Amino acid sequence: MGRTVWYPGHMARGRRQLEALLGSLDLLLEVRDARAPRLTASPLLEEQGRLETWIVLTKADLAEEEVTRRWVDHFRRSGRTAWAVDARKPLPVPFRKALQQRRPDFRELRLAVVGVPNVGKSLLLNRLIGKKSALVGGIPGVTRGVSWFRGEGLLVVDSPGVLDPKSDAGAHRRLAWLNATKGQVIGTPQDLAMDCIAHLEEQGEWGRIASVWNLSRESQSPEERLEGVGRRLGRLLPGGVVDLDGAGRAFLEALGTGKLGRWSLEVPPASREKEGSS
Repeated sequence: MGRTVWYPGHMARGRRQLEALLGSLDLLLEVRDARAPRLTASPLLEEQGRLETWIVLTKADLAEEEVTRRWVDHFRRSGRTAWAVDARKPLPVPFRKALQQRRPDFRELRLAVVGVPNVGKSLLLNRLIGKKSALVGGIPGVTRGVSWFRGEGLLVVDSPGVLDPKSDAGAHRRLAWLNATKGQVIGTPQDLAMDCIAHLEEQGEWGRIASVWNLSRESQSPEERLEGVGRRLGRLLPGGVVDLDGAGRAFLEALGTGKLGRWSLEVPPASREKEGSS
């Protein structure tokens, strides 16, 4: 497998910046996509270990509810603090209360929201600080050149996403299925969509997709299935030929935004073992 295929310089700078900030923070909120909590784990947090870190599974509205519940249980059994949220809605009251309990006695709680790109960090940040939050100036004893926002009892640093520089090309392709990396750097929309369709077939998920769009359930190749998607959605070129790239983009967009129903790319290790033994 290949090495990193997309690691922009601004992410490398953000990584160094956040590492310098760790000594000034009380808490890290590591945002992961509820559909793939392992794949979207932040590499920085695997390396640091010095600062208390909570796992926040965002986009829970797009993942299978029961699978997400099992992920939260899995992390908590492993000694981690974990939450599942739909950051488009008000944050759960228990989550808010837990943050307040973590606040130091004589000042605001200082935290950072971190994670790989496009997992919902900005939505969570906005929920934490509220609409009336203000950009805070320099804070004594804290690294200069970073942006802080004040919420209720909180100071939240705005940090960029950090993509794992060790990820292989296969991991990046799966991230592209979730719209968590730039798919055009990994492959064509047609290739990405066909890979995803093959995975859905292997997991026994294609029947559900087919029922939503009234597609064929007969045995077909991924390319034939994508052609069916293209015809169903009217993604045609002159002469009636299916625009496979256009169909691929439409398929991945529909899958990634929940138009094809809830979907979890990963299940917890214990869950997989249990399912395999049944």
